[in-house]
This record gives sequence, C-alpha cells and structure tokens, in this order.
Amino acid sequence: MNDKDWTLVYSDSPLQAELIKQMLNNLGIEVVVLNKQDSSYQTFGDAEVFVKKENKDKALKHIKEFKD
Repeated sequence: MNDKDWTLVYSDSPLQAELIKQMLNNLGIEVVVLNKQDSSYQTFGDAEVFVKKENKDKALKHIKEFKD
C-alpha cells in the first residue's frame, strides 16, 4: 500500500469500521482497514478506513448517507 495513493475517510470502533468497509466494498470502492485497537486493552483504539484518493468524495458521500 503506497501511502500517497490512500486517504483516511473514517475512524471509529473496529465493528463500525467493518460495517463501513463492507458497504463501500459493495459499491465497488476498494477499502483498507487499519485496526489500531490495543491488543491488551481492547477498549483503547479505533480502526481507520482508507480509500484510494480518487474515491474519497464518493466514499465520504456514502458514509454520510449510511450514518444518517
């Protein structure tokens, strides 16, 4: 994964991030989830959802609709 090609579009609990990932994948948007949750204390940390930069606006639009 080249960091220059990807952009962060969402950050929340790993469960919420997985739901967003599945929704975006179903729309044909390639997604990478980076789980930053602490392995010892699972109440700390979030998961971050990244998409390719060219899909950022489309992803943000669908995330907003999904969350509303």
